Amino acid sequence: MSVQTELESRNSDKILLMNNDASKTVISRSPDVMSGTPVFDGTRVPVQTLLDYLAGEHPLKDFLNDFPTVQHEQAVALLRELEKTLSTAQI
Repeated sequence: MSVQTELESRNSDKILLMNNDASKTVISRSPDVMSGTPVFDGTRVPVQTLLDYLAGEHPLKDFLNDFPTVQHEQAVALLRELEKTLSTAQI
């Protein structure tokens, strides 16, 4: 199952993580939600919050318990995409 990233730009930005079965919006950004901070789609939870939890050595389970509006699949898809991006980055 390959994952592709697509960025849509109109009134707001959405990052879609797509597989063979369906596409799922993971991150959205709109000036009307959290002043344009990237959030997990359908929530007001900033993506940065997940990164802060993990940097603070908190497990994903704690983040999901504290922010139940974020779906497990959204968090995992984001982390997989970050891993893919970092593994191919030219540093």
